[in-house]
Amino acid sequence: MGRYPLSLPAQLKREAEALAAAQGVSLNQFIMWAVAEKVGELRQDLDDPAFPQITYRRGSAGVPTPVVRGTGVRVQTVVIAAERWETPTPEIAEAYDLAETQVAEALAFYRTHTEEIDQAIQAEGTLEQARE
Repeated sequence: MGRYPLSLPAQLKREAEALAAAQGVSLNQFIMWAVAEKVGELRQDLDDPAFPQITYRRGSAGVPTPVVRGTGVRVQTVVIAAERWETPTPEIAEAYDLAETQVAEALAFYRTHTEEIDQAIQAEGTLEQARE
């Protein structure tokens, strides 16, 4: 096993120690686990290089979801606003604090990944109906 000295900001170290204790593991084990998880996520390389402003994020269920890079805005949210609600691009950009180019790229991503996004929208709709 390789050794690597690590300096953490004090607050981050305290938070990591608390989380490690809650998991019943040492800080070293917790950091190794966190790094292994992140490396595994990055290895999957789900991003489509044709759409640099779109990336995948794993939610609490562990399902990768395409989002506008640097934001928490899901592509499906942009699609619903544009397609279902017929909201113009400038209004979507303003409502979600995005650049119009980001909205345009999210919609272009949708046109290339229609089946994937439509399935996510349908699954979310099914969950909403089940809650009612």
